[in-house]
Amino acid sequence: MLFMYSMLALAGLIFLGFLVNIPLGYIRQNYEKFSFGWYFYIHISIPLIIYLRVKSGFSWQIIPLTVGAAIAGQIVGGRIKRRRIQELLANHEKPL
Repeated sequence: MLFMYSMLALAGLIFLGFLVNIPLGYIRQNYEKFSFGWYFYIHISIPLIIYLRVKSGFSWQIIPLTVGAAIAGQIVGGRIKRRRIQELLANHEKPL
């Protein structure tokens, strides 16, 4: 039972890291690459993920999983923003 709980907690932590980074990746697209804002939105979720990992009792060994989920969330959020801009430009509307 404990193993199942820890696997569920790990899956939840990875999924949360992914979900939190989708809007951050979306917002990140508004900033020039390598600017302060760009770095800020990439790294702002890291303290939350670290806090949740430590409070859940997981060791450093799952860091690659959480970082991978955060990167995936950033990529998905960025793609959503780029797709939205392309759709707005195709419809001759002003992008947000």
